[in-house]
Amino acid sequence: MSTLQRAVSEIREAEVETAYAWLRLLASVCLSTIGGVGMWSVVVAMPALQAEFGVARSAVSLPYTLTMVCFGIGGVVMGRLADRFGAMPPVILATILLGIGYALAGTAPTLLQFSLVQGVLLGFGSSATFAPLLADTSRWFTRRRGIAVGICASGNYLAGAIWPPVVQHFIQTAGWRHTYIGIGMFCVVTMLALALALKRRAPSAADGSDTTPAASWSDRPLGMSPRALHVLLSIAGVACCVAMSMPQVHLVAYCADLGYGPARGAEMLSVMLGFGIVSRLASGWICDHIGGLRTLLLGSTLQGIALLLFVPFDGLVSLYLIAALFGLFQGGIVPSYAIIIRDYFPPQEAGWRVGVVLMATLFGMALGGWMSGVIFDLTGSYRAAFVNGIAWNALNVSIAFWLLKRSRDQVQLARA
Repeated sequence: MSTLQRAVSEIREAEVETAYAWLRLLASVCLSTIGGVGMWSVVVAMPALQAEFGVARSAVSLPYTLTMVCFGIGGVVMGRLADRFGAMPPVILATILLGIGYALAGTAPTLLQFSLVQGVLLGFGSSATFAPLLADTSRWFTRRRGIAVGICASGNYLAGAIWPPVVQHFIQTAGWRHTYIGIGMFCVVTMLALALALKRRAPSAADGSDTTPAASWSDRPLGMSPRALHVLLSIAGVACCVAMSMPQVHLVAYCADLGYGPARGAEMLSVMLGFGIVSRLASGWICDHIGGLRTLLLGSTLQGIALLLFVPFDGLVSLYLIAALFGLFQGGIVPSYAIIIRDYFPPQEAGWRVGVVLMATLFGMALGGWMSGVIFDLTGSYRAAFVNGIAWNALNVSIAFWLLKRSRDQVQLARA
């Protein structure tokens, strides 16, 4: 390395993990927490929507499915915008979409119109507060990248911990329509102010060089083509989130069916996602010590164990405990994909590659949410839906284990 290159590298190192980087991370967490409402409000509103529109459980699951699909596609689109223009423009665009979307959804006369608005406007709007912010955060940190990405990703779960009981309270007191309109107004007021904290571009944005001294990405990551690895990670993302979606999407309805009421279900969802925050923070720390692939395998294995517990136990206390365990076990799975991408792909591709893999996870959430509704309609019970989730989780564990084995084989080959 020449003297000039060394000097440039030292300057870039000085720009990351500064006080501004941590302040920016705090703003990203707040944006993710507020903007994440688009994913969770519709879950809590499902019983009210089903009652008003008089439809089956599978039909009322459609708005959530469309939200996840558009959230995933939006993550790629917003990620490309962030790669090119920085994180602030897509966040401002997202704020506008959320404001308009919640106003239109709150006045929708039919379930179809509600579903389209919920999916397209709210799904795309919320997407800018997740994948693009994860990728952006990864470029402001080096030694503490895992914990920083985990903190950023916790905003999405913080949204899940805070919003369900809040939304449920206002649905009970003011109705779901007024609640939706109020959420839109709150998003516009708060998110536009927070977006100003993202004005500066990432340190490596100028020439696409990485700030990590020992970046491990190559033309043949894990001995395969970049496209093959990217596709395999995307398949793993679909599988883990089909499994993850069963309790997250249907827990409120499940509790209502068991006679505990939707309010109890909203509380359990809040507990689950609250422990998910702990999981994401802990998994970020673990990632910094054992790497993204091992963290993925660990989280996926533990998620499968928690899903198994839902099958024999359906008591009120048991469900609270299992919901907490499920959140604690699975919260670090999705952020680990962002770390894996940063480990094996060039940093200038971080935005769209993270967006694609997270889009796959969200397609998995959408598919799993819909499948669970269909299985419930066919069987009259969620037991078979839990078994379906366990099978998909096994696929994710298999892929994570195989990739980790290839990683070890590559290390041994390099030492030979």
